[in-house]
Amino acid sequence: MSNDQSLSERIEFPTIPLEAQSKIAQLQDQFVRAEVEQLRASVPLLAPLFKQRDEIINHPEVKPDFWVRVFSTAPAEIDEYILPTDATVLGQTLKDMKVERFEVNEKGQGEPRSLRFTFSFSTGEENPFFENSELVKEFYWRKQITRTASGKRRTWEGLVSDPVRINWKKDMDVTKGLLNAACDLFDAEKKKGGERSKLPEFEALVNKLSELEAEAMKGQMGDDDDEDEDEDDDSSSPAGISFFNWFGYRGRDVTAEQSKEADKEDEERWVKISKGEKLDDEDEEDDDDEELDDDFDECEAFPDGEELAISIAEDLWTDAMKYYVQSFEIGGDLDDLDMEELEADMMEHDHDHDEECDHSHPRKKVRT
Repeated sequence: MSNDQSLSERIEFPTIPLEAQSKIAQLQDQFVRAEVEQLRASVPLLAPLFKQRDEIINHPEVKPDFWVRVFSTAPAEIDEYILPTDATVLGQTLKDMKVERFEVNEKGQGEPRSLRFTFSFSTGEENPFFENSELVKEFYWRKQITRTASGKRRTWEGLVSDPVRINWKKDMDVTKGLLNAACDLFDAEKKKGGERSKLPEFEALVNKLSELEAEAMKGQMGDDDDEDEDEDDDSSSPAGISFFNWFGYRGRDVTAEQSKEADKEDEERWVKISKGEKLDDEDEEDDDDEELDDDFDECEAFPDGEELAISIAEDLWTDAMKYYVQSFEIGGDLDDLDMEELEADMMEHDHDHDEECDHSHPRKKVRT
C-alpha cells in the first residue's frame, strides 16, 4: 500500500460490515435515549434560573429592547432567515418572547422536544404591520413508522405544527401572501377534508411559492450583475422568504395517535433488543428503496421550520443574556430601515436591499 494514499483510499470496505450495522444502530438509539432523558431532566432544573432571568429582563431599563437586542446579535443559523424587512418589523414591534418545553410537567415527565414559542408585540398605532398582540406557535415532537414495499421498516421523528395566521394591516404583509395561503390550505383541509392536492387552496399555495421563488431568483441574478455588490452580503434568507413564514410551517402529517402507536412499537422492540433477541425487520436505510410520497413537501411554506425552531430554543432562548450583552459591544441593525423604504418594498415587491442593512453579526457553526 502506497504511503501517498488518502484516508478514503485506505478504506477497504465499500459498506459497513453487516455484523456491525445492527450494533451501531442499537448504540445510536441508546445515545438518543440518553440525550432525551438528559433534556427532560434539565427542564425542571433550569426553571428557577429562567425565573431569575425574567426578573432581570423585566427591569424597566432592560425590558423595552431586550429581545430586539437579542435578535440583533442572533447567531448565523437564525440571522440568515431574517430579511431586512423582517428586522424592521421585529425592531419596531417585538416586546417579549418565551420558549417552553410545554409537554414536560413539573415532575420532569413528558416529551421534552416539543416546543411552544410565544411572541408578544406592540399594538395599535405602535404596530403599523399587524393586529396581533401575541403569536403562539406550538411544535409537537412526533414519530412515524412505515414499511416499504419490500417490508423494511422506516422510522421518522421530527417536529410538526399547525400554521398560525397573522392579521396583517393593509399593504404591510412582509410574507407577500405566502403565510395567508398556507393558513388558507390548512383551514380548507379541516373544513372540506378529502385529498389535499385536489383543493384549490393547495394549487394557490403552490403557485404562490413558485411566484416567490421566481422573484427571489430574479433578485439573485440582479445581485450577480451588480459590480458594486458586497461579496459577503447576506441580506437574503436561504429561501428568499420572510422569517414570518416560519409561522406557517407544518411538517409531516403525523397525528398524536400515530405517534403514540409508533412509540409503543419502538418500546416493544427495545425490550427485545435489551434481551438480546434478533429482529427480522431492522430499520431500512437504503436510499434505493422507494420513499413514501408526501404531497406537502412541494407546498411547505418554510421548509427549514424545524431547524429554526430548534436553533431558537436551544441557542437564542437559552443564551439570551449573552446575546443581549453582545448587542452593546457590536451594535444591532434592527432599526436601520425606515418606514418609507419598507412600504416601497412591499408595494413594488422590490428585493434590492443592498443599502438598507449592514449585517455584522458574529458567525458560528450550526449545532448538530
